[in-house]
Amino acid sequence: MAETMNQHRMPETLTLRRRLWAGRIMSALVVIALLADGAIQLFAPAQIAGMLHETGFPLELTRVVGPLLLASAILYAVPATAFLGAILLTGFLGGAICAHVRIGELGSPPEIISLLLGAMTWGGLYARDPRIRAILPLIR
Repeated sequence: MAETMNQHRMPETLTLRRRLWAGRIMSALVVIALLADGAIQLFAPAQIAGMLHETGFPLELTRVVGPLLLASAILYAVPATAFLGAILLTGFLGGAICAHVRIGELGSPPEIISLLLGAMTWGGLYARDPRIRAILPLIR
């Protein structure tokens, strides 16, 4: 009887471990991408001046958006504040998608990247945090 119980627990534990690591990897990719974006906006805004001009945003806005993006990515990286960070990042990425839709770039690479990062933000959090899975049970 004890052998049967152990056989059933091991695959479940392995699945939970894989889910946790998949969530960590997705979350790490999101954090790295958005920390890089925030750092560029804060320390090298001239590199993205053309893109900002195309979307209609002034270059000076990077002094505000850069630190906010960095703070949001850090909040997402810390397990205790990951939910708040995910909400803030979703707002930022949704705004980026909206900006590209507004200028007629539906389906553009920056828009698709923003969409994928948003999906990975919540997918990573869903995979690594059982509280999120309890709130949003996709499979019963």
